[in-house]
Amino acid sequence: MAFIVRAEMNLSPSRKFMKAMALKIGSTAPKFVLPSTGGKTLNSELDLKGKAFVLYIYPKDFTKVCTAEACEFRDQFEAFRDLDIPVFGISKDDIPTHEKFKKENKLPFDLLSDQGGKVCKAYDALIPLIKMPKRITYLIDKDHKIAAVFSDMFESKGHIQSMLKNLEK
Repeated sequence: MAFIVRAEMNLSPSRKFMKAMALKIGSTAPKFVLPSTGGKTLNSELDLKGKAFVLYIYPKDFTKVCTAEACEFRDQFEAFRDLDIPVFGISKDDIPTHEKFKKENKLPFDLLSDQGGKVCKAYDALIPLIKMPKRITYLIDKDHKIAAVFSDMFESKGHIQSMLKNLEK
């Protein structure tokens, strides 16, 4: 599956930087264990063994672009479900905040809490200095290799479109 690159010539240096960092296609996806909505814990190595999945990392619940992105994943969820591809959102928000966000936006997928930012860091998804998660989405194949990535801090719909396009291949 191909790496999605969006050529944008007129980006500011800071926006180019936020788009450029990502794990490389074909590299092994970092393993993680994180608390999840619904009172569960997700262990990527055990719970997702032999399964492809989408992992989208975002800055914060209840912000405009993050809400738009979550709702776009919600609205396109059936396409992922039909392909048997689970979707998980990760931010540094705590589980009670995630539960409220999930309920308010009727999200049919789980949100994972990475309060310490270790998983975000492992996925090259932390903005240096301020340690805020970037908006980046990974398609991880059944062997837990990075199959596709889309990174754009200010775009919400492109993440979903990119993942669905790569799943069609």
